[in-house]
Amino acid sequence: ALPVLEASLALNQRYGRQNIIRSKCNLAACIYDLGRFDEALVLERDIYAQTTTMFGPSSQNALGTGLNLSISLTNLDFYDEAITLVRDQLLPVAQKSLGLDHSITLKLYQTLVDIHRNNPEATRDDLGLNQPSVRRRNFLIPTQATTCSKPR
Repeated sequence: ALPVLEASLALNQRYGRQNIIRSKCNLAACIYDLGRFDEALVLERDIYAQTTTMFGPSSQNALGTGLNLSISLTNLDFYDEAITLVRDQLLPVAQKSLGLDHSITLKLYQTLVDIHRNNPEATRDDLGLNQPSVRRRNFLIPTQATTCSKPR
């Protein structure tokens, strides 16, 4: 699959930057799946930089590629960089441009929690939940499970 994706990237370079970014995303995922994590991380950094430049830092595309980058940083134990990216760069922009209830914003919160959970050096205060900008969220949880049955 890797040679096919590399050929696709070469072809897409003729047709515009969006196609190049899409091909690089596919190539990074393939390289990551092959266990070549450092190479994939270099590509993901490049993808995030290009997406931010092309669409702006508050676009869903840029926030999504930033989210992917933060997950890769966490998987490679670059916790400090992942925390800085999510907490200081991505979350404030996502909250302002997409809102607190948007799926990308919620995934960023979840990713920040995951980073701290996986980081052996993290403390409770590292989450930054005592900051005035962070509101507590109350979610309703159903008290009864509903089931759907097929008609007979």
